[in-house]
Amino acid sequence: MFALSDTHLPDPDRQAEFYAGVPTKRALAWVVDTILIALITAVIVPFTVFTALFFLPLLYLFISFTYRVLTLAGGSATPGMRLMNVVMLTRNGERFDLATAFLHTLGYTLSIGTLLVQILSGFLMLTSARGQGLTDHILGTVAINRPR
Repeated sequence: MFALSDTHLPDPDRQAEFYAGVPTKRALAWVVDTILIALITAVIVPFTVFTALFFLPLLYLFISFTYRVLTLAGGSATPGMRLMNVVMLTRNGERFDLATAFLHTLGYTLSIGTLLVQILSGFLMLTSARGQGLTDHILGTVAINRPR
């Protein structure tokens, strides 16, 4: 698949194709996933006899968190990431397990809740060699173009 280094991840200098365009693809994947989560939320609301409208932001947050954890744990990519041919890997070059998916989603959720942290994360994605956001840096995870 790729040459292993100390971190078991593709080297951004020698194997730049794994990281080419990934920040843009992650942004587009985020848009796709946000639309899917909104649709799932909209489908669930009538089943609550519309009482979910009183706590809609919490319902959306719960669905978003669950969606991201389950899809990352199930294939190391959300449906939006799969559409963009992006996959997430651990520092060992492995696909996400349930614990890693949970921790990554928790970090993502906390980062989008704070504007400065969100800006920092986006800045890191655009400027770091592997295109890692803040949560990726903390966990040692990385998003790469799906190997063929």
